[in-house]
Parts: sequence; structure tokens; C-alpha cells
Amino acid sequence: MRDIADFPTDGVTFRDITPLLGDAAAMASAVNALVDQFAGVAVDRVVGVEARGFIFGAAVAYRAGAGFVPVRKAGKLPWAVVREEYALEYGTDKLEIHRDAIHPGERILIVDDVLATGGTAAATAKLVETLGGVVVGLAFLLEIEALAGRGKLGERSVKSLLAY
Repeated sequence: MRDIADFPTDGVTFRDITPLLGDAAAMASAVNALVDQFAGVAVDRVVGVEARGFIFGAAVAYRAGAGFVPVRKAGKLPWAVVREEYALEYGTDKLEIHRDAIHPGERILIVDDVLATGGTAAATAKLVETLGGVVVGLAFLLEIEALAGRGKLGERSVKSLLAY
């Protein structure tokens, strides 16, 4: 991974995972480790958050034998949605999920690449719970501890492969 200063806005350091994605062994190791963190936990569906969460989420869903559900930025899904607004390090945004993507009582693992301020992850968990899903965990490739995002996720099980 590499850090890119002042992207997407001044003062923000972007954590670029594309070098990891381009290395087959590193990518396989990351996916396997994400799955292993929740070994023994029943998962019906994996929710991946746009956009890099799609990459890991789909692979984790495949390995876990679960369905995959995309959570997208507003206006990207073609059917009836539930929407949640959240705060970023540099503003606000909105996430959406199809209304029929999750059924009451389904056990959901949320997967994304980076846990930073926790706004995206908290909004995703709220979308899942609004539809009646049970968040059994949140899995991240990287956690930026100084931004304290874990604190926005309450008592949910949160696991990160790397933290700094």
C-alpha cells in the first residue's frame, strides 16, 4: 500500500491499496485473512461498500459461501433503495442499498478496505439494520486508529488486518 497526500482534498492522506490488488499472492492472503477473522461465524450475506469494499467483499462472500450485497453512493442503484447520509473526513455523502437486498434476521458481515472516521461503516451498519439484518461483524483491511472510527461502531465486532 502507499499513502497519497492531499487526496481527494488538501489535508487528507489517501491509503492506496492498488499495489496490493496487483499482487496475486498479497491479494489472496488479504482475502483469506479477512475470512479467517470471522471463522465460525455464520454469515448469510457479505455487504461490500463502494468502491474498494466491492473488491474484497465479493471475494470474501465467495470464500464464505455467502451472497454479496453492494452498498453504493446515492443515485447508482437502479431500483427502490434505502438511503443513509454520513460524514466523511472532508464533507458528507449518502449511501444506498436495495430495499430487498437483505431480509429480516439475515446475518451480515460488512467488508471495506479502510476504517477511518467510521462514518461510512456506521452508515452501512444502519442500512443493514434498517432492513432487519443482523450485523455479525465488520472486517477491514486497514484501520487508521488516530481517526477513532471504531468508536462510531458501538459494540459490534470489528476486526482489521492492519492498524496504524
